[in-house]
Amino acid sequence: MKTQTDGLELNQALFWDVQFSSLDIGAHSRFIIERVVSRGNLADWNLLKKLYGKEKIREEVVRMRSLDRKTVSFLSVYFGIARTDFRCCS
Repeated sequence: MKTQTDGLELNQALFWDVQFSSLDIGAHSRFIIERVVSRGNLADWNLLKKLYGKEKIREEVVRMRSLDRKTVSFLSVYFGIARTDFRCCS
C-alpha cells in the first residue's frame, strides 16, 4: 500500500528528507506516525487516524524513542496514557 488511500494523501512536506513515493503505509507506519504527531497539523492528524486507527497510533507512540514534551503531553491526554509510560520519558 502506498502513501495514497481513498483519494486522501499525506502531506509531502512532512517527509522532506525521504523519497515520498517510496513510503509504504504498512511497512513505514512508525516513521509516518512519528512525523505526523511531531510536525503535522490537525488535517494531518485526522488523516492519520483514518489510516491507522487510534489503537495502532497509541501502540506506536508509546514505543517512540524521541518525542518533544509538547507532543507527549498532547498524546498523554488524548490517549489517557501516563507520561512515564512513554519510552522517550522513561
